[in-house]
Amino acid sequence: MTNQADDRLTRYRESIDNIDAALVFMLAERFKITQAVGAYKAEHGLPPADPGREDRQIERLRRLAQEARLDPEFSEKFLRFIIDEVIRHHARMQEG
Repeated sequence: MTNQADDRLTRYRESIDNIDAALVFMLAERFKITQAVGAYKAEHGLPPADPGREDRQIERLRRLAQEARLDPEFSEKFLRFIIDEVIRHHARMQEG
């Protein structure tokens, strides 16, 4: 590989690293909010899951993914993973 190609690859990787860091911070912020939602639900005796909202969110993000030219299947799997983790946290909060 030429030096110019190495520099380009380095720049690409630096951008990927920055994006990964932003994703981690965004997920951390999202989970702070969902923890507050979980506490609210536990306090008011609400169920940890809201299947109707989850379905609407998944459909909404599938549409956004299509607009962004991101595979909607991937976006749904990603969101489903996050939702399942949030529900697990909410259920634990109600147990404790």
